[in-house]
Amino acid sequence: MDFIRLLIAFLVPPVSVYMQFGLSKHFWINCVLTVLGFVPGVLHAIYVMAADRPGLKRL
Repeated sequence: MDFIRLLIAFLVPPVSVYMQFGLSKHFWINCVLTVLGFVPGVLHAIYVMAADRPGLKRL
């Protein structure tokens, strides 16, 4: 599933963020970054997917 999300992050960044987080602040930030420039949207999608994994327990 991670490979599919990574592939979608390169094609349509907001969709990959939506698949992982739903309509959260990450999704809206990614939409704005994608509209301002496609590359910032892709970079943000990959960063958010790597750094903020739902279900991951933090100490």
